[in-house]
Amino acid sequence: MSVQKLLISLKLNLRKLILILLLVSLVILFSITLIVSNVIHRQQLINNSLATNYEYAAKVASISDLYFKNIFNDLSLSANIIKNGFHNEQLLKTELNRLIQQSNSFSSVLISDADGHVIEYAPETLKLDKVAIIRSLGFSKSLESKKPYISSPYYSLKGNLVVLVSFPIFDQNNKYQGFIAGFIYLHEESLLKTLLSENYGYKNSYLYVFDKEHKIIYHPERERIGKTFQHNTGLAYMESHSSGKIKLNNDMGVSELAGFAKIPTTNWTVVFQQPTEDLFAQARLLAYKVIGTIFVIYIIIFLIIWRISKFITSPLNDLAKMASHLNDPGITEKINHIKPWYFEVFKFKKSLLSSVNVFNQEIEELKQDTLTDPLTGFYNRRGFELFLNDLISNKTYFAVVVLDIDYFKKINDRHGHDMGDVVLTKVAGFIRESFREQDICCRVGGEEFIILAPVKEISQASKIAERLRHKLASTYLLEVGVVTASLGIAHWPLTSSDIKEVLKQADTNLYQAKHLGRNRVVTGEKSA
Repeated sequence: MSVQKLLISLKLNLRKLILILLLVSLVILFSITLIVSNVIHRQQLINNSLATNYEYAAKVASISDLYFKNIFNDLSLSANIIKNGFHNEQLLKTELNRLIQQSNSFSSVLISDADGHVIEYAPETLKLDKVAIIRSLGFSKSLESKKPYISSPYYSLKGNLVVLVSFPIFDQNNKYQGFIAGFIYLHEESLLKTLLSENYGYKNSYLYVFDKEHKIIYHPERERIGKTFQHNTGLAYMESHSSGKIKLNNDMGVSELAGFAKIPTTNWTVVFQQPTEDLFAQARLLAYKVIGTIFVIYIIIFLIIWRISKFITSPLNDLAKMASHLNDPGITEKINHIKPWYFEVFKFKKSLLSSVNVFNQEIEELKQDTLTDPLTGFYNRRGFELFLNDLISNKTYFAVVVLDIDYFKKINDRHGHDMGDVVLTKVAGFIRESFREQDICCRVGGEEFIILAPVKEISQASKIAERLRHKLASTYLLEVGVVTASLGIAHWPLTSSDIKEVLKQADTNLYQAKHLGRNRVVTGEKSA
């Protein structure tokens, strides 16, 4: 049986066909929407989680690095104080007591001679044997290295899981006398534990730290401190990179989304991660809400179309009824009373074509909006990358001028973000006035601008940049006063044929300009 005969046998009128097609379309559209949105949303959640975890790990690593630098500074100061009084018992006691009371970093401290004998220690409750040679891991490595040293976790003679931090002691003749060391007890409260246990993240995420031997320095599960990772799938990657983002399975086989960063001073790795399933649970909850909302919307649409279909099909139904009563008196008048839909469809077609044109125009405007910064009218980062690739593909020589407004944060803090936006707009105007029509002006960050200037020599761009810098420095901007800028310049391909290196050099020159006092132009060869 053909489809036509089947439809006829079912006695489906046009209204029912419209509604059936609508229902099928809504079901298909609903399914596709759910699938696509779920895939996109899950990936967005993964990317956001990885980025967030990396930021937290990097933050903790930076704070921890500063912590250990301060520790070495404290030990270095103590070593310098006692180097000329190494056998003065009272001096050693006084310095050790000062160190343990003021540094707030160590649970205990001691001084060892070059043979590994403990000369003095604090607190006195340790009751160490000053005669015996201590052959612990920390002692051996400290004596061997004769340099500042941080040990892996090991168990001390008193049975404490510790990390030893030592600093060598040399006399005025540069003769090695021994070392001064502080002990961080990993299972006890300490400043290090306080720093690492600070809750920087969100629900179900957690932080841990391990050393280059994969021994756990810190973990929210206390019993795991001092243990060695066995089956963590991300160890090899984290070992070969200083920082990054990674999907991994932990020792328990649980999928995790992790961000990590190394502490430069210790070469320990800080890892901040969240179970993948917890993240997907959030995604499912949101999906249920989206499903509910879309379902209600589709029901409303279906009811609206149900009502509209009556108006669409009624003229055809009336005509079909009249077709079987053509001999009835007054049929002409009745037909004349029926409003034809053909012309209305024609008008709709014209309106639809007009709407398509408007839509295409709006799409083109939207496309333009995606390439430009709404505040300054400059190209944004996407537009910057587009023109950058275009210049390179055409083998056009150009300079990269990176501009950063000096002390812009102070402007926002003192005058508010609205005034900050005004300053950005004014600076953008100066840039537009100073550079040429063929130069490509971009705003790629809060107060950071990049200008791609097609020039043969870097000196040409330097002159323009210097003119802009002088104009800014000599102009009073409303209540903000004088606003200055620092500029770094590099050239493709004169600086490098690798555009990444060119951009990096331009940034380096910018930071050099800031380092030299701001309000200047640096080209890499000499300051403009």
